[in-house]
Amino acid sequence: MTWVHAALISAAIMAVVNIFDSHLVSKRFSSIRMFMLLVGCIHLFYGVVMTFVVPLPSGTGAYHVVMAVVSSLIRTGAIIILLDSLRHREVSTVVPIVYMYPIFVALIAFVALGEQLGWQQWLAVVIVACGAVLISANREPSRIYMSRRRSALIFLASLLFATADVTGKVALAQITFWNLFAIGAAVMGATFLSIAMRRAVIQNIWALHERGKALGLLALNETIAPVGIIVSYWALQHGPVSLVSTLLSSRPLFVLLFAIALSWLAPGFLFWSGGRRLVIVRIIATIMIVAGVGVIEIS
Repeated sequence: MTWVHAALISAAIMAVVNIFDSHLVSKRFSSIRMFMLLVGCIHLFYGVVMTFVVPLPSGTGAYHVVMAVVSSLIRTGAIIILLDSLRHREVSTVVPIVYMYPIFVALIAFVALGEQLGWQQWLAVVIVACGAVLISANREPSRIYMSRRRSALIFLASLLFATADVTGKVALAQITFWNLFAIGAAVMGATFLSIAMRRAVIQNIWALHERGKALGLLALNETIAPVGIIVSYWALQHGPVSLVSTLLSSRPLFVLLFAIALSWLAPGFLFWSGGRRLVIVRIIATIMIVAGVGVIEIS
C-alpha cells in the first residue's frame, strides 16, 4: 500500500465517520456537549492506552513532542467547529468547504517546509480543492440560518486543519504515526472533557430518548474513527504533506456518495436536499476530484 492509497482509504473511512457524526449531533444528542463528553472519554482512553503500548522512540526531542501537541490542539479546535457546523447545515455542504484546505497546506508547506511541487501537482491541488467546494454549491435552505460569522468559522476550520497537517508532518520527523495518534487522542479527549464535563450534561445523557441506540451508534463510530485517523497519519508520515492533504480532501466525494445512498436506503437518517441542478453540479465536482487524484497518481 502506498501513501496515495492510504490517503484515499482514510478519506473513505472518515467520510463514514462524518456521516455518523452528522446524524448523532443533529438527531440523537440535544447538545454538542453531550456528544463531546462521550467522545472525550473514549479518545482519552485511546490516548492513555496507546501511550503505554507504543512509547516514543528513544532520543525523541522535546521540540517534536511539542509540535505533536500543538498539531493536536489545532486539530481539536477545527473538529469542534466542524461538529458545531454539522448541527446547522447538511453534512454534504459543510465537509467540502472545510476540505478545501489542501490549498492552505500547499502554501504553508512551501514556506515552512520547503516542499516543491511541479505545475501538474499544483494543478491537481487546485482542481481537487475547487471540486470539493463545488460539491457544496447548494441554494437549498439549511435547518438553521447560517450567519456570516458561522460561515467564517467553517473557513477558519479549513485553515486550522491545514496548519494541523503541517505541524503534524514536522512532528512525524521523529515520532511515529502511532505516537501522533496517541498524543492527538489524549489531547482531544482531555479538551472535550474540560468543555463538556458538567452535571447537567451527564443527566441529559441518562435521560436520552433511545439511549441504547444512540450510545451504540456512537461506540461504532468511535471504533471506526481511529482506523481512519491512524491510516491518514501513516500516509502523512510517508508522503509529502501537500499531496497527502489533497488526497484526504477527497472526503467530500465519499460523503456525497454515502449521503445519496442513505437518502435512498434510510430516508431521514441525514438532513438531505437535492434536485436536478444540484445533482449535475455535484457530478461535475466529482469528475474534478477524480481527475485531480488521477494527476497525483500519475505524477
